[in-house]
Amino acid sequence: MSQTPVDMPDDPAALKAMIAVLQAENAKMSATLRAHDLLVQSLRTRIAKLQKQTFGASSEKIEREIEQLELALEDLRVATAEADDTPPEEDEALDEGPVPAEEAEASPEKTRRRRPRVSGDTPRERRELDPGDACPDCGGDLRVVGEDVSELLDMIAAQIKVIEIARVKKSCRRCERMVQEPAPSRPIPRSMAGPSLLAFILVSKFDDHVPLYRLSEIFARMGADIPDTTMVDWCGGAMKTLTPLIERIETDVMASDLLHADDTPIRVLDRSRKDKGLGKGVKQGRIWAYVRDQRPWSGTAPPGVVYCFSPDRKGEHPRGHLADSAGILQADAYAGFKDLYEKRADGTQQFREAACWAHLRRDFHDVWAANKSEIAREALDRIGKLYDIEREIAGQPAETRLAARKKHSADKVAAFKAWAEQQLTHIPGKSDLAKAFRYALNRWTSFTLYLTDGRIAIDNNPAERAMRPIGVGRKNWLFAGSDTGGETLARAMTLIETAKMNDLDPQAYLADVLDRIHDHKINRLDELLPWNWTPTTEATRENAAA
Repeated sequence: MSQTPVDMPDDPAALKAMIAVLQAENAKMSATLRAHDLLVQSLRTRIAKLQKQTFGASSEKIEREIEQLELALEDLRVATAEADDTPPEEDEALDEGPVPAEEAEASPEKTRRRRPRVSGDTPRERRELDPGDACPDCGGDLRVVGEDVSELLDMIAAQIKVIEIARVKKSCRRCERMVQEPAPSRPIPRSMAGPSLLAFILVSKFDDHVPLYRLSEIFARMGADIPDTTMVDWCGGAMKTLTPLIERIETDVMASDLLHADDTPIRVLDRSRKDKGLGKGVKQGRIWAYVRDQRPWSGTAPPGVVYCFSPDRKGEHPRGHLADSAGILQADAYAGFKDLYEKRADGTQQFREAACWAHLRRDFHDVWAANKSEIAREALDRIGKLYDIEREIAGQPAETRLAARKKHSADKVAAFKAWAEQQLTHIPGKSDLAKAFRYALNRWTSFTLYLTDGRIAIDNNPAERAMRPIGVGRKNWLFAGSDTGGETLARAMTLIETAKMNDLDPQAYLADVLDRIHDHKINRLDELLPWNWTPTTEATRENAAA
């Protein structure tokens, strides 16, 4: 590929030409290597996502692997784009349709990028470039024959503004009475924080999981010095203002007769152990999630989620959370739920247990990943066929789902039980594979409950999805400052995540609610719940004032 020293010419011009050729070859090889690296990383990411779909929709190990792969892939793409000397394609020239399958398979790294999209409410600014009225060549009059329009996507930088509220005083010339408009209510009494600013802080802290000291740095770039200690007081005041709404969400969601439940650990700073050093002065608390989501079976109740904090994982906490609830509870096999399923003296029970097939599927996947067990592989295939049926009936009414399950799923579930019992006679009793089979067979009534009620899901994924924001937050704030901090986090996420489940922008929602809540009639407060809320326009605000 390269020349040896004995073949080097003596002519400087020839040497320069040779160097230019070698530099071109080197650049080409570097580009090829970058393309190959991008292809390998893209394929690894795709494989990880397929594994997630096939073997466990919420496997934390696979989730972490995908996150790491996507970060590496993003860096590779940026580096490749930076080194690419070819002019980029015009956005306006891109096709709106999907990439042909053969093209995507042949070169995934060349997959055509999707054109950016904006909502219909996005502000637009027209900049018209007019050549004038006279021809630059002959001076004749110009007439309009059309125009070429292209679009440039730009951003209005966030900025802090000061709103001066001037209450003009007037006196009556006849009776000398002083007249003045009353001071408007504020989200936090006697605080200078406006509703939009508070909404931004709350969403940044509890949804984007940005610590307050970082927010203070962001505000400093906007020209405002807002100490994080001040924002702590603002967050507390805003949460106090929003408490009536949060309590109404909790009451409404927990009254459902079909709930999904899950929990996840959260590190909490333990003041009693502060002398133990960094990382040791903490204890492990829990965040619990209780989800109502009737969208998969076209139910009428709006979706919502209630988060609760507890300083440990004792069963008394979920029993207390669910003390006024009853019906069907879909959760994992946590022992703390056991008393909720026990039959009372009169033969009734507070909850019927619905088990999670995704949890069982992950147990078999762990065995298959460890030793490539053919039995585990067959178990995954059998469970996968049940999920194929569920995908076909997603979003359909409960009666339709139940009929489809009786027709297509019931026999497959019964066959799985018979096959599982048979396998237990051939495998070691203490093996992980045997434990997975016994986990299913010992809770068979719970695993088959979804075949008797079209409202019940095949798995507990709604609750597990509700846990993902906590996982994201743990990577940013590492631990909660106290038990009360954990409780505040849970209540804030109840409001924010419920708003998101109802397809609302949580920042716009909170800004409007914080602006209105003090002046809203207490007997009509339900109008501000996420599933009832409509934004206030200037016209409706003026009518309300009148």
